[in-house]
Amino acid sequence: MRQRNYKSIIWTLSIAINGLIGLAFFLPTIPALSGYDFSKLSLLNALLNGLTFVSLLIALYAIYRKKIGLHRAFVFLAFLFTSLFLFSYLLYHFSTPSTKYGGEGLLRVAYYVTLISHIVLAALIIPLALLTMAYGLNKQLEKHRKIARWTMPIWLYVSYTGVMVYLLISPYYPH
Repeated sequence: MRQRNYKSIIWTLSIAINGLIGLAFFLPTIPALSGYDFSKLSLLNALLNGLTFVSLLIALYAIYRKKIGLHRAFVFLAFLFTSLFLFSYLLYHFSTPSTKYGGEGLLRVAYYVTLISHIVLAALIIPLALLTMAYGLNKQLEKHRKIARWTMPIWLYVSYTGVMVYLLISPYYPH
């Protein structure tokens, strides 16, 4: 019973978060928010993605060294950075019009391949990361290890490509 309860919460949360992110792109900016300048949040988002990436690398190193407490601390830190990112990301996209990518040629192709893979895997990482954490916290270590083999590389990729997407599009932000 307990297991089913947290899984339903994880799936509900995952759908809600992905739904909010989708709405942020399809709804016009919210007038109450558009009176403020949130344009610099894109840089904060990139920094938070970078901090998530570094935290995950340290967590990975720690688990290879069998330092469970350090691993747990840095996974929690990665969750904190990701949560702050999510709040900042939503605030930015609900308040600031989208920026179009202006690059050309191979760089344009690289940007869109990176962006599309980032978006798809970012949607997937939400339930994966939450399930992985739930298994770890509930001491279901075999399930935790099994899913973490997928979660860790995907989460690393998503946080790294988040920074890359920012670096590629940042020259086209309005000044």
